[in-house]
Amino acid sequence: MIKPAPKRRRRRAFDWSTAAIAAIALCAAASVYWRDGREHFLAILGSDLTLFGEMLPKVLAGCLIGSFVTLLLPREMVAHWVGHESGFLGLLIAALFGFILPGGPITIYPVAGAFLVMGADAGAVVTFIVSWTLIGYTRALVWELPFFGSDFVLWRIIEALPLPILAGILARIVVKAGYFHEKTEP
Repeated sequence: MIKPAPKRRRRRAFDWSTAAIAAIALCAAASVYWRDGREHFLAILGSDLTLFGEMLPKVLAGCLIGSFVTLLLPREMVAHWVGHESGFLGLLIAALFGFILPGGPITIYPVAGAFLVMGADAGAVVTFIVSWTLIGYTRALVWELPFFGSDFVLWRIIEALPLPILAGILARIVVKAGYFHEKTEP
């Protein structure tokens, strides 16, 4: 029996946090224009627009990867292994996925968002992100081993191993206490 898709929540067209960030950006732009003059302002604006143009395709590709994850993995499997009822094993599985998944933040965060949409709980998603950040193997192979050597990398990973699990447990406690609410529908 196929369950009907949950109703989608309407998104608001205006968000106060976006307005606050826009106001801060406009104030910063005005202060640079006033302090440094038109030429310097235009140079900074041009470099910012160039950075935006370079990052936009990468962000779109990361979002596309996140949406493909929702199509490739069955929701029931994600909800079972890292969902609300997964317990400590769910945190261990999320930590393992954070450790083995390659990519940068532009890839990882859309995948984490996709896991939330597919039924993973907040603790598992926090564990996934913290594990990728602290003990992800790609950073260790590419950056740390060549510069710091194997002893440093090994001890850093050993010392960081419990931290993703602790972060996931804390996230579950915070959600259960009612400070933050998980989205129950996509």
